[in-house]
Amino acid sequence: MTDDVRNIVLGVIAAGISATLGWFTRSYLWRRRLRRKQAFFGLPENSECLLVVNRDPGTDGAVHRHDVFALLELSAIVKDCSAHVQILPHDVGRQGYGEHAEFCVGGPGSNRRMAAHLATLLPGVRINTDPEPGEDRAAFHLGSERYRLEAGVAEHVLLARLTGSQDSRPVFLFCGQRAITNQAATRYLARNYEKLARKHRDNSFVLLLKVVNSRAYGPDVVEVIGDVSRIAQTPPPPAAHPAAG
Repeated sequence: MTDDVRNIVLGVIAAGISATLGWFTRSYLWRRRLRRKQAFFGLPENSECLLVVNRDPGTDGAVHRHDVFALLELSAIVKDCSAHVQILPHDVGRQGYGEHAEFCVGGPGSNRRMAAHLATLLPGVRINTDPEPGEDRAAFHLGSERYRLEAGVAEHVLLARLTGSQDSRPVFLFCGQRAITNQAATRYLARNYEKLARKHRDNSFVLLLKVVNSRAYGPDVVEVIGDVSRIAQTPPPPAAHPAAG
């Protein structure tokens, strides 16, 4: 074998080894990233999850188109995790939480299960569900702060990941003042779950988001007002009773 042939053979072998190592490295990194995603969303391979759908109160039981878009965002996450989804109307899902991962979409005025989750898991959150027009319609109250709805200008949504115990699957809440804010929260989660997973790990968190100028930008421009986990999960102090006369 001449030196030229030997060099060619060695070059081919080196290229093959390099390509094989590169493939194994990419495969390992992809699988590690997938496992982290599955752990964050509580969606191991072939597991089941619940997707609880609200109803648009302004229609005859239909789902608002922005909530449909939110469901598509969540369905893509479930598919990426190689899990399976069961879609439930909000007034049908009469079961506990923690056995399956759950994604619950909509405010308490249009989603009974969301109202139950807020009362049980986020007792520090109060939301005005009065259907009558007014400046406090759909306003969020967290502690001493009030966040009003300015339709199309500044709208708010709570994005929460909640776990009842170490072994329970997480419940994700997308509780917005309007349907477009629910979509904004699901899109924000899909784009930022890795950062959220690094920061919060397996712990619960509640974020208050603001959707900016949805008339022009739709659900794409979102600002994080803050982490309101402590306030949202702390029951309000009992109302003072008047002294007996």
